[in-house]
Amino acid sequence: MSIQPITSNTRTLRDFDRLAAERFDTLIIGGGINGAGLARDLALRGLKVALVEKGDFASGTSSASTKLVHGGLRYLETFAFHLVFEACRERRTLQNIAPHLVRPLPFFIPVYRDDPRALLTIRAGLTLYDLLALFRNTHRHEILSAAEALRQEPVLQESGLVGVARYWDCRMDDARLCLENILAAVEAGAVMLNYAEAVGLITREGRTCGARVRDGESGREVAVEAEVVVNAAGPWLDRVCALDGDRQTKLRPTRGTHILVPRISRGEEALYLSSKRDARLFFVIPWGGYSMIGTTDVDFSDDPDTVRPTEEDIAYLLAEAGRHLRDYHLERKDVLAAFSGLRPLVAEEAVGASRVSREHRIFTSASGLVSIGGGKYTTYRSVAEQVADLVVRRLGRGARTCLTARQPLPGGDTGDFTLYVRERLPALCGRCGLSPRQLDGLLNLYGSRTEQVLELARQEPELLEPVVPGSDLLAVQVAYAADFELARTPEDVLRRRTPLAIGAGRGLAEVEAVAQLLARRLQVPQPQYQAWVSAYRDRYSRI
Repeated sequence: MSIQPITSNTRTLRDFDRLAAERFDTLIIGGGINGAGLARDLALRGLKVALVEKGDFASGTSSASTKLVHGGLRYLETFAFHLVFEACRERRTLQNIAPHLVRPLPFFIPVYRDDPRALLTIRAGLTLYDLLALFRNTHRHEILSAAEALRQEPVLQESGLVGVARYWDCRMDDARLCLENILAAVEAGAVMLNYAEAVGLITREGRTCGARVRDGESGREVAVEAEVVVNAAGPWLDRVCALDGDRQTKLRPTRGTHILVPRISRGEEALYLSSKRDARLFFVIPWGGYSMIGTTDVDFSDDPDTVRPTEEDIAYLLAEAGRHLRDYHLERKDVLAAFSGLRPLVAEEAVGASRVSREHRIFTSASGLVSIGGGKYTTYRSVAEQVADLVVRRLGRGARTCLTARQPLPGGDTGDFTLYVRERLPALCGRCGLSPRQLDGLLNLYGSRTEQVLELARQEPELLEPVVPGSDLLAVQVAYAADFELARTPEDVLRRRTPLAIGAGRGLAEVEAVAQLLARRLQVPQPQYQAWVSAYRDRYSRI
């Protein structure tokens, strides 16, 4: 595969002026996964697309998920077979177009004598799960005896263990999956702007035809004209609808909290556990040298900008995980990091928070504003295709083929990723002088674009050094994020271009060096980068 040389023309630049200079077919408000996926779909169909996001891309729910691409095993309990079938199909698609970010992960479901779900019930459900996936899972499920399960995973509580069901889904990097949709849209000609907030809608003759957008960096405000405006603001959906004069509540957001603790499991399996308190299901997932536990499902009615992990959420996860573990007592001091996000679920008042449907819904207002509510990460591409079809019909452009299921995302042109790493790693080690561990980390983030990252380091060799001694973060990753990935702040780099902010050190040792390097790349004055550092430390010093 040939790698395009890095020149000033190929850098990904933030161009606020284009918003006012052009008229767009579609303006998308919201840079989470639904907005990003829709922008990519429409841009690949040849439409003129603009997207604005008031924070950074994926800075809301789309970087605070459980980081799984899954078929929705638990939806079988509500007989949502169509949702499981769609999710299994989309799981396979994402493995094909982003194999470096979406990779198979085995799961253990331990079953105890007093559990509400018997082993026979679990087995029947997993048989149906394999069937709905058309038997295209990485592996088919199997049932392990208690003795065999404990040999493989001795951390499980032994008392009352009947057996363990083992099945497969996928892990992912949610923030980078969203980012790669953003970058793909840019490469297809779309204007994609972070830190640009829609502060009002433009209406003519009763039809929404654009928005007033304020640049969060300069304070400038421009009018953006578009034939169709789509509200993909996630938990902020009702707030954007209010700009259209629609104050009817459409969402019932629920808060999902995750915590990071020292590694619990001995193997690579994730644990799929049932809470004793309320019978809801949650995960303990291997996360490098740590374990990620989540998630909660708590109704949330406050400002979405204020969502944070609560002590109640953290205590719940510690207690419920601890009940399943043998000789492993989890305490508050074991929590290394925590994060929360809001699920933008469509309002249902008659059911508990964890039973609210995860299906999406498309709303169209009297003025023509299209809004996307609900949905799950796994099916974002399918949702985007459905909304894109609606937009194309509205524009009267005739049939335009959706390409998103076949065209790899940026970095996804690897084929079998395990084989790709095995073949590329020795050659890359010999060329750049990085260790196999360092290069493996780059390949897992950037996939087939790792060579472009290293080309930047070849031009500026000093960038191959860690940002601070002993850090896993290389200076070239910060430079690449600024030059090619639209990063504007240290948090963008440490939380969403890389995962350091949800690691044990939370990026606190690196933030000052990252801010200085980022300020040089973006030509930002010293007071600004000092403000970045203070804001980051204030946010991430607290768990």
